[in-house]
Amino acid sequence: MALRDLSGAVDFSVLERMTGGDDAITEEVLGLFFQQAGLWSPMLDVREDGWRDAVHTIRGAAAGIGAGTLAAVCQTAEAAEKAAAPPLLERVRDALGIALADVAAYRHEMMLRSLRG
Repeated sequence: MALRDLSGAVDFSVLERMTGGDDAITEEVLGLFFQQAGLWSPMLDVREDGWRDAVHTIRGAAAGIGAGTLAAVCQTAEAAEKAAAPPLLERVRDALGIALADVAAYRHEMMLRSLRG
């Protein structure tokens, strides 16, 4: 993966402004996003008591890295009644997967840049 693989799901300029362009901080933030996604995504199911907390946490993390579509989908799911939430949670999972692919491509490009010196 490399920058050419980006879907546009994440506006990395948001993250770069937040981190001041510091690659080490950017990598740390993206690593935390990846970890949080792994921790919270199993709870994206209305059968889980904390599904709304999971959506809320992912929404905040998404906004912080510039994943605006993911944050918006999360906001909609978070506000939904439990009975209406399953298809919305599916949209969250889909948007999260796309954002994670962009994050992986971006991190890969950062790693390649660091190897080039």
